[in-house]
Amino acid sequence: MRTPLLRGLMRSLLVPVAATAMVLLTGSPGAHAATDVSTVAEALREDPVYVDPAASDQLSSADAEALSDKIRDAGKPVFVAVLPADQPERDIFLNLRTETGITGLYAIRSGDRFGARADTAVLPPRGVQNLVTAVRDVDDPKAQLNDFVDAALRSARGTAPASWGDGGGGGVDTTGLVVAGAVVAAGGAGAYALVRRNRRRHEEEQRTALEKLRVVVDEDITAYGEELDRLEFHPAEPGADDAMRGDYEGALDSYEEAKRLMDAARKPEDVKAVTQALADGRFSLALLAARREGRPLPERRPPCFFDPRHGPAVADETWTPPAGAPREVPVCAADRARLADGRDPQVREVDTEYGRRPYWDAGPAYGPWAGGYFGGGILPGLLVGTLLGSVMAGPAYAADYGAGYGDFGGYQGGDVSGADFDPGSFDGGFGDGGFGGGGDFGGGGGFDGGGF
Repeated sequence: MRTPLLRGLMRSLLVPVAATAMVLLTGSPGAHAATDVSTVAEALREDPVYVDPAASDQLSSADAEALSDKIRDAGKPVFVAVLPADQPERDIFLNLRTETGITGLYAIRSGDRFGARADTAVLPPRGVQNLVTAVRDVDDPKAQLNDFVDAALRSARGTAPASWGDGGGGGVDTTGLVVAGAVVAAGGAGAYALVRRNRRRHEEEQRTALEKLRVVVDEDITAYGEELDRLEFHPAEPGADDAMRGDYEGALDSYEEAKRLMDAARKPEDVKAVTQALADGRFSLALLAARREGRPLPERRPPCFFDPRHGPAVADETWTPPAGAPREVPVCAADRARLADGRDPQVREVDTEYGRRPYWDAGPAYGPWAGGYFGGGILPGLLVGTLLGSVMAGPAYAADYGAGYGDFGGYQGGDVSGADFDPGSFDGGFGDGGFGGGGDFGGGGGFDGGGF
């Protein structure tokens, strides 16, 4: 990681050259050609703050350096671009994120307007909106950007991208780098080692969480395999038709897929696909049972909330957790009968440091496991008021276990994804990718307008 001395030397070399190049390109200091987004992206891959030469009246070189140092010292994937007022706005955030290729939180000040977007692994959309709203009325660019960055560094998850500390940088004077590097090599190596230690610690935490999940998922896979063994169905048995054989084949395929995915899992969020496969398999078994018994085919429903091993739910029933609010949860036939009789349902419990607990009160690691079973947007309502629901609602959860309820992305803050990211998970409420609805700077001052 570059020290302040090295970064200052680089800026002293780059800023005059960039300003001179801008004058040569535009013909006069008063003229300005729109900055190419790829130019901004290239700069941000090397430094967290970019100030267009035509916008240097908004943030001085010294202030930009101080802001950059603040972000670097915090080690968070926060990017800031200061652009001229006439910069084209449409899709600017999406294009900048694509060109930069790094999972992070991106803020842009263009003229007197300000906005931000983030990958949800770094900060959820509502968090981005809140940060932007808090600084919307701050007129001074320096104060606005510093206030935003101060708050963002407290909330953003992930680590600084490795490219900030690799000593490279397109367009940088090689002689300047060599001279400065000789002065600060030891300090830079130490700082870079710290970033690597933090990343290794995060990876170890992820491995520990995955091992907790592995125990539970292996139990699920085993229980499903035993269910297949008890099925007593043979594709050639009398009365079997192609539909039944298709259901049976689907159930077997889901079993093999779940085992394969669990063997390949490397992060907690990888478990979501495993439990999705198990849910698919149990629905295939439910279809097969209905065909064999001549009953109407069941509709696709989520698994039983109390224990997904019970199979697909048959109804939604009101349930009130201890010290919680009533909510409708999907239940299997057996648990529906227990609730009707005033008895407790059979709840899936897992091991914790405090003993056996229901999975929804066992910690954040079980979010991906639940997300695979209860995707499609129903999970927040099921988990409201529980420990798992509380931790999943915070920005820390998005970085460590995935990007929101039932949507667990593989890239963490600071990771290089290139253009391989979901635009729907890079958000801040900014319409079509610009600063407001329709690509303009609207917004009306509310949360729905992205904080403008």
